[in-house]
Amino acid sequence: MVAQLIEMTRRAADLASRDGRLDPDEFFTAEQNARVVKNAEQYYRAMFSGRISSWNLRDRHMAETLDQLIAHLGPPGKIVVWAHNSHLGDAHATEMGRQGEWNVGHLVREKYGSEAVSIGFTTYTGSVTAASNWDGPAEQKRVQPGLHGSFEALFHATRMPKFIVIPGTSDRVSGILSEEQLERAIGVIYLPHSERVSHYFRARLADQFDAVIHLDETQALQPLEITSKREQGGEVPETYPWAV
Repeated sequence: MVAQLIEMTRRAADLASRDGRLDPDEFFTAEQNARVVKNAEQYYRAMFSGRISSWNLRDRHMAETLDQLIAHLGPPGKIVVWAHNSHLGDAHATEMGRQGEWNVGHLVREKYGSEAVSIGFTTYTGSVTAASNWDGPAEQKRVQPGLHGSFEALFHATRMPKFIVIPGTSDRVSGILSEEQLERAIGVIYLPHSERVSHYFRARLADQFDAVIHLDETQALQPLEITSKREQGGEVPETYPWAV
């Protein structure tokens, strides 16, 4: 697959000019598919060596895909990436970064600087659609109130149901959000009984995001499928065994 990817990239100009009939989008799709297979082989091999290496490979692949898409669309292109906070916030501002993890937000900010804007979301309580374990059914769960000492609890104390915070617009706000506090991340799995260990990490919100939208109480999304059964053919979820 590596050899095929190199060959496809090298022959891009020749293929695109062949009879003038090759759709650039079709070539981009084929090239990207080859890249996915190459990176997937590395990812699944790394899964057995440790969480940090596999996480980094996966987010590196996401960032590379974004780079390729930007190059394909050209300078006028603008892209919106929708993902969990743990992927989009700058990992350097979190305890995961100190453990050697990077993520899409860090890689994008490093490459594109102020051309990229990272927006995070927080909530104090409400409900969420999540599973209790891998290959478990989707459940509607009550989100526990934010822990004392967390950004969620701090925002709840304002008594405002929803608002946006842009740290760079106020020295006072930037100072408060630059102090390291707990932050909650809920992914595919939500485990209220072990929430502190399973879902909280320490972060500096002002350095992690360019803006944060807080919704004090949220409602669970309604899944298109009632349960998250294995796909046909018995395949496990593509992010197994990590709950993100």
